[in-house]
Amino acid sequence: MATAIEGPGFTDKRGGTKVGSAPDGSAVDVYVLKDEGIDAAIMTYGARLTSLRTPDRYGKMEDVVLNYSLLDSYLDDRSSFLGAIVGRYANRIALGRFTVGSRSYQAVTNDRGNSLHGGGVGFDQQVWSARPFSSGVELTLNSPDGDQGFPGNLTVRVRYSVSPNALRIDYSYFTDQTTVVNLTNHTYFNLSGSATASILDHELSIAADHFTPVGPSLIPTGSLSFVEGTPFDFRTKNAIGARIDSGHEQLEFAGGYDHNFALNGISGELRAVAHLRNAASGRTLTVSTTEPGLQLYSGNFLDDQRFGKAKEGHGRRTGLCLETQHFPDSPNHPTFPSTELQLGRVRRSTTIFKFSVGAL
Repeated sequence: MATAIEGPGFTDKRGGTKVGSAPDGSAVDVYVLKDEGIDAAIMTYGARLTSLRTPDRYGKMEDVVLNYSLLDSYLDDRSSFLGAIVGRYANRIALGRFTVGSRSYQAVTNDRGNSLHGGGVGFDQQVWSARPFSSGVELTLNSPDGDQGFPGNLTVRVRYSVSPNALRIDYSYFTDQTTVVNLTNHTYFNLSGSATASILDHELSIAADHFTPVGPSLIPTGSLSFVEGTPFDFRTKNAIGARIDSGHEQLEFAGGYDHNFALNGISGELRAVAHLRNAASGRTLTVSTTEPGLQLYSGNFLDDQRFGKAKEGHGRRTGLCLETQHFPDSPNHPTFPSTELQLGRVRRSTTIFKFSVGAL
């Protein structure tokens, strides 16, 4: 029987609230993190952000991310990746093929002949171990050599923590064999506080002079294109819906925005890279990251499909993702920032979602 994500549960010895079990019998827990102006719920299935509540201009606390009320719905939905940490390789690898050193590898393909978000059984479908600490929770996953076709035993640690009006995600990972890794959080934001409202009225700015154009299967061509004079110019604030149906070839390929932006600034340094605002609620989200790229996804493939016993789903363009990341298909494009993780090296990255409210 499904157990509510929000609602009665019990606190077990791990410090979380048990909400059910994965198909393999592993217990699934939720950890609630709270600080001034923010509370977040983190689930061990997929290391997911399942709730993020912040105040509007009147102080009303509302959820600003898309989610489900039942674990059963998350288990049934294998395509939306709601709130999950996705990997081993977030985004796409063309035909699932890549080379590390002199050896070629074939990852599991699950998206029009390409590998998406780690293949058929990615990190979003795993139960992570959890360890709470003073301001958050650390989740750990061990991915064995050959998992979905990727080489090396990989250990990933993701720390969610809260501070006043902010949620921080710190990633660290290491391997016993050189491999490729690209991780991100796949949360869908809707700052209106309504899971049914369109995000087309949200205003967005992105600190990026270039984006990576894609072909019809959404694989990058390998080039960088200037955003100037295109619907991808978010260097100044623009509504998501202002140009999304303009007929631009890139938008036609994706049914909207599903593109990586090459962020300005120095990769590895924490800097503000995007601002998202909903005028009706007054909420503004500022995204800061150490990553070189950001994938803007406007929820084009949300199609109101219903999942689980409760038949929960979300409509097209009711949420948008701001996925901080390395570039898609980087292993096949030497000019892109490298996603290679070498034996004995630890890679770290940080993303912060900071909220504020403004007057009318």
